[in-house]
Amino acid sequence: MHLARFPRLKFAHLPTPLEPLPALGRLLGGPRLWIKRDDCTGLATGGNKTRKLEFLLGEALAQGCDTLITQGAVQTNHGRQTAAIAARLGLRCILLLEHRVATDDPDYLGNGNVLLDRLFGAELRELPAGGDMNAALEPVAEEVRRAGGKPYVIPGGGSNAVGALGYVACALELVHQANEAGLRIDHIVHATGSAGTQAGLVAGLQAMHAGIPVLGIGVRAPKERQEAQVHDLACRVAEKLGVTGAIARSAVVANCDYVGEGYGIPTPAMVEAVRLFARHEGILLDPVYTGKAAAGLIDLVRKGFFARDSDVVFLHTGGAAALAAYRRTFDPPS
Repeated sequence: MHLARFPRLKFAHLPTPLEPLPALGRLLGGPRLWIKRDDCTGLATGGNKTRKLEFLLGEALAQGCDTLITQGAVQTNHGRQTAAIAARLGLRCILLLEHRVATDDPDYLGNGNVLLDRLFGAELRELPAGGDMNAALEPVAEEVRRAGGKPYVIPGGGSNAVGALGYVACALELVHQANEAGLRIDHIVHATGSAGTQAGLVAGLQAMHAGIPVLGIGVRAPKERQEAQVHDLACRVAEKLGVTGAIARSAVVANCDYVGEGYGIPTPAMVEAVRLFARHEGILLDPVYTGKAAAGLIDLVRKGFFARDSDVVFLHTGGAAALAAYRRTFDPPS
């Protein structure tokens, strides 16, 4: 894979650390646990979208664009990182925020990522839940064009074949780190939502013939829909890379048993996972993505899903800024 063929800006803090989780591993009594710290990518408190934005912004600037337009839920981590890189590069940024979580909690509506979006100078436009958010981007892009601007439209989560290249690069980086450390990775576990992270990892690992299975813990969609979405994008990424041979459908695995009542709605298992990582490893997860993914990891370890003498890497995709939006979940009023 020759990723230098694709336009890319270098602003992420890479490589991100690959660290053991000894205290959590001892507590759970399962396999050896590791964490890939993509919460440390350096842009606006970090997160996985920073890797995607390196390639997306490379393409945007190559096209001469002056306005970034994207969408997500009110507490979108992707929106926060997009707003931050727009501010750094002097670009206009318009975020469409979907009221995907039914709440009138002022912390959720105005704190966390929303506060940071405003600090970065993004223009926020709120939409009701249930619409086609990616389709809603084009009328905004046309509005920018009519005003003389040149928009660059980014789908939710930065999850298209360009953005997913960021996780092809991550796959290369992670395998190199493991080789240098003499670490044989038996499983990678991470949160899967808009599909770009998992699709990039699957395509990158297959292109290297790494033989490392990836397990996405779903945070929104049912299993069949999530896996189909990831597989479709992984195939498009592989085609973009010029990888010979199709991505096997069996290479895409999602466990969607930990979503709970829905996207962004707290679960007791998520709360436990966030507290365990904080109190035993000093690591902050988020309530929407990494908290639920870690809840899945912890439950699967307890159930013996992973061989005891194996090495499991949890990919931390960031999002801790959203903790402030869920203050009452972790510190309920007495």
